[in-house]
Amino acid sequence: MKHHVTLTVSSLLSILLFSLHWAHEVARGLEPGTVAASGGLLILAVWLCGTLVFTESRWGLVVVLLGAILASGVPVLHMQGAGLVGGRIANGAGTAERFFWVWTNIALGASGMLSVVLSVRALWKTWRNR
Repeated sequence: MKHHVTLTVSSLLSILLFSLHWAHEVARGLEPGTVAASGGLLILAVWLCGTLVFTESRWGLVVVLLGAILASGVPVLHMQGAGLVGGRIANGAGTAERFFWVWTNIALGASGMLSVVLSVRALWKTWRNR
C-alpha cells in the first residue's frame, strides 16, 4: 500500500472539509467574513503546499501533521459548551443545514485523525531511515 498517496488523499479531504466548514460558518454569520479573518486562507495555502508540493520531505510531513492536528481539534472545539447543535447553530438553521454542519465537523475530525496517524508513521519512517 502506498502510504504517501493515502496521506495525500486524507489530507486533501481534510482541507476540503475544513474549507466547507469555514465557508458554512461565514455564510451563517458564525465567523466574520472580513479581511481580519482571512488568516484561514494562509493556513489553507500552507497546508496545501505541505500536502501537494512538499509531502515527500520532512518539512512537508510536519506541515501536514500540524494541519491534521488542527483538523482533529475542530469538532472538539465545537463540542465545548452548548455542543454541536446547541448555541448559535441551533437558532435559525434548518434541519438539513444543521446536519451538514455537524457532518462536516465529524468527517473533518475523522479525516484529521487519519492524517495524524499517517503523517506520524511517515515521519517515523523518515527518522528511522536516517
